[in-house]
Amino acid sequence: MSDLRGRYPVVLSRTLSWSDMDAFQHVNNAMYFRYFEDARIEYFSQAGLIEHKDKTQLGPILASTSCNFRAPLTFPDTIQIAAVIDEFRRKTFRMKYFVYSEKLAQVAAEGEGLIVYYDYAHEKSCEIPEVILSAIQSIQPAT
Repeated sequence: MSDLRGRYPVVLSRTLSWSDMDAFQHVNNAMYFRYFEDARIEYFSQAGLIEHKDKTQLGPILASTSCNFRAPLTFPDTIQIAAVIDEFRRKTFRMKYFVYSEKLAQVAAEGEGLIVYYDYAHEKSCEIPEVILSAIQSIQPAT
């Protein structure tokens, strides 16, 4: 799927492991959330959210996540995992995730996560800092 990079600022390629599969001979559902996490953390790293959190104690925290399974993944396969932010609010943003199977040549899963900006020092939500909004906008695809 060559157009992923045009629509998603973060695209990771992963080779499935035999150990990802479960007794039903497909990738265990919990693994998809790990794939989403890999893409989310890479996105945060590229946008500078992790570095900013280390300096200021203001950073993202996952409030909720979901997955719609479209096709079962099986070993061996290579997948593409993509992430994009598609909705901003004052204290939150929503990330969309996409898992594409090269073997199946189709979408295997789509998901999303609600991210709350959080003041770790005071243990409460906070507004997303302007510097973070600018950093995110700089890596988002042009619309």
